Amino acid sequence: MSDPRELLGRHDLRPRKSLGQNFLVDPTAPARIADCAGLTTDDTVLEVGAGVGTLTAALASRAGAVIAVETDLALLDVLSAETAAFPNVRIVHGDILLLDPVTLLSAELGNSARPLWGLRLPHYHVVANLPYYITNAVVRHLLEARVRPAYMALTVQREVAERIVAQPGGMSLLAVSVQFYGRPELCLRLRRGAFFPPPKVESAVVRIATYEKPLFPVEDVRRFFQIVRAGFAQRRKQLRNSLSADLALDPQAVVEALRRQDIDSTRRPETLSMKEWGQVYAGLGPLMNRAEGG
Repeated sequence: MSDPRELLGRHDLRPRKSLGQNFLVDPTAPARIADCAGLTTDDTVLEVGAGVGTLTAALASRAGAVIAVETDLALLDVLSAETAAFPNVRIVHGDILLLDPVTLLSAELGNSARPLWGLRLPHYHVVANLPYYITNAVVRHLLEARVRPAYMALTVQREVAERIVAQPGGMSLLAVSVQFYGRPELCLRLRRGAFFPPPKVESAVVRIATYEKPLFPVEDVRRFFQIVRAGFAQRRKQLRNSLSADLALDPQAVVEALRRQDIDSTRRPETLSMKEWGQVYAGLGPLMNRAEGG
């Protein structure tokens, strides 16, 4: 593959700060990131943010098919030329947040309209290089789709990676949003100089192995995350205060509902484990139904 800096210069292109573009220039990084994705020739990869194809080529040499999504129209000609030697690459121009993964995958894996948790595709992987400002939105978009990847390998800011893999004591809304669907682990660290232009912070690759079934019973995923968002809305406050205020529930009723689930209402949201968030949902779900007259 050509050096991205040389490619951009040859086509009179420059990284677009508005799109959070930082191109991978470390020649050893694409293979290492592809290794994190754990690909075989049976797998289809959805690559988010293909850029000029530096990582795309490494993925195509391992996977059966690569769907390379790129939102920057100016890069498409370069991307097409750089991946022309790989007939298993299909390039899609668009914003991943506006694209339906079912539609993207239909040609490779067949269409499906099963509900959430209904279809985890064992040979569907996601590989993405994500700017901080869209990380949470893209991850949720892909994990909440009608078909879910079995594995994800996400290149994100190192601080974001550490938040994703955090344990009780350092949990956040982002950590719960990811760990509800799968088990994340830090796979690879990347120095600032691995990218052009160099970002202000270091990056890391997080590998997420998604669950076939949820960790705990959840009948209403939307309500579960409504409760979690309320818990973290005022993260420095105790659960009884943040939950009652944001969900418009009686504070004493919240305390009693949590007590029945063996959750101390004076705890702060970052201290709860995923299992305990399931208990919070089990306690507050019926309370919210009654408050809404359900």
